[in-house]
Parts: sequence; structure tokens; C-alpha cells
Amino acid sequence: MANNTKTANPMKVITGKDTRWSYANVWEAKSINGGTPKFSVSLIIPKSDTVTVGKIRAAIQAAYEEGQAKLKGNGRSVPPLTALKTPLRDGDAERPDDPAYAGSYFVNANSTTAPGIVDADRNPILTRSEVYSGVYGRASINFYAFNSNGNKGIACGLNNLQKIRDGEPLGGKASAESDFATDDDDDFLD
Repeated sequence: MANNTKTANPMKVITGKDTRWSYANVWEAKSINGGTPKFSVSLIIPKSDTVTVGKIRAAIQAAYEEGQAKLKGNGRSVPPLTALKTPLRDGDAERPDDPAYAGSYFVNANSTTAPGIVDADRNPILTRSEVYSGVYGRASINFYAFNSNGNKGIACGLNNLQKIRDGEPLGGKASAESDFATDDDDDFLD
């Protein structure tokens, strides 16, 4: 019997639906410190989502194995994975003052091309206000080895995003809807 299943890319991951998006810079590419403009998002993954965390760890390992020639560069040997920069980071350790990152890992993903963005029913989202830092959704990401200007490691590329549900906006900015939710004129002088 023939095997008709396509070979999955071991370096590609679809995150779980409880992944929260932060620093969602997904509509316009932005340059950081004069670098190449990129689209980016910080993906906050609950530590309880052991399936997604396991997939990410396996994808990082696959990217390390696939990228050994690049990681070796002009050196004599490939540095061990533990000595390299990797994208899976601990929110409790690295962002202890940010409650959005508590009990979570995070991965910063970016791309020079705009991600496709769809809703829970896979319809394209065209209204920018629908996607903001704080929403929950799945992300299609891929991991790859890099060796640039003496920096070596594994990076995370952003492919596509699927918004699953709204969440409390991050960053302290209130939405227009919440600011005007009541008809009270308490803020005006009598």
C-alpha cells in the first residue's frame, strides 16, 4: 500500500489556540536599529501547553541538525545546541515584571514578508483593529539556523496567523469601545 501522506517539515510548528500575541507588528514592516524592516510578533505560550512546547523544542532540534554546516561556519566544529541562542524563552525568568508572560514561554517570530492573517473560520482578516497585542490565536512558525557576524543560533520565522478569540489588550491602552461604554459625563466639569 502506497503512503500518500506528504512529509511534514520538522522545523515548522503550528502553535496551540491558547497562544497569546504580544508586540503584534503584523500590518507594516518595521525596522529595528536601522535593520531590514520586518513583520513580527511575540508568541506567549502557556507552560501548561506541553504539546506546543514539545513541538517547538523538537523543531529547534531539527533546525540545529539541518543547519550544522551553517553553524560550523569556518570553525572546526559545530557548537553544542546548549551554547547557541535559541528562540524559546522563559517568561518567568526574562520578563518577571510583566504579568502577561507569567507561567509562560515566549518566542519572538519575524519575517520580511507579511503574514497571512485569518479568523477562526479561516476567512482573511482585513480590519487592522481586529488584530492587536493581547488576542489569542495560532501561529504558523518555522525554525532555522543562522550564522551572521559572529552570532550563531536558531531563529524563528513567522509564516501565518489565525486569530481564535479576543483578549484583554496588552500595553495599557484602552479600546475606544471600553472608553465610551457608558454615557456618564463624570469627566466633564459641571
